[in-house]
Amino acid sequence: MVRECRICSRPNHRFNGNLCKKYKMVIIVPIYEKEQAGVLYNTAAVIDADGTYLGKYRKNHIPHTSGFWEKFFFKPGNLGYPVFQTKYAKVGVYICYETATFPMAPGALDLNGAEIVYNPSATVAGLSQYLWKLEQPAHAAANGYLWAASNRVGEEKPWNLGKFYGSSYFVDPRGQIFCAGQRRQR
Repeated sequence: MVRECRICSRPNHRFNGNLCKKYKMVIIVPIYEKEQAGVLYNTAAVIDADGTYLGKYRKNHIPHTSGFWEKFFFKPGNLGYPVFQTKYAKVGVYICYETATFPMAPGALDLNGAEIVYNPSATVAGLSQYLWKLEQPAHAAANGYLWAASNRVGEEKPWNLGKFYGSSYFVDPRGQIFCAGQRRQR
């Protein structure tokens, strides 16, 4: 049976929620969303523990920085700061670069009822590494919710933007990191 993806509207491109059902987990799926020809968004879909697609967040703040020239191909989001009621909690999403210098959006997620905010990221070593463990705990403490910061590891060829250093972690509502992955050394 050919079905249309709820995110990108392409036939045969569908997310299978079987893993969510099997493990009773909620997942945040970062994707490149094509709304129509020439209109792309940096998006994250929220899939509930029963495999149900709950909705999406489109990245609002698009970087125009060395190596990450997203303004050349992504449009700023147009959905505001939605919060999704999952089986376990009210979930907000924030994407990568947005944690830096945009403090009002985490407050908007709080006002919209978020209990936990997920931030999927692709951040390389440099200035962001210092900010990585500063800003997100501050957002969690200022807004009184949990924060899950996930950062990729490794390198991306052929662009050679630098090393994605990992260092994913969870923060409690007091801004304390209570579970952390290691920094990737390779």
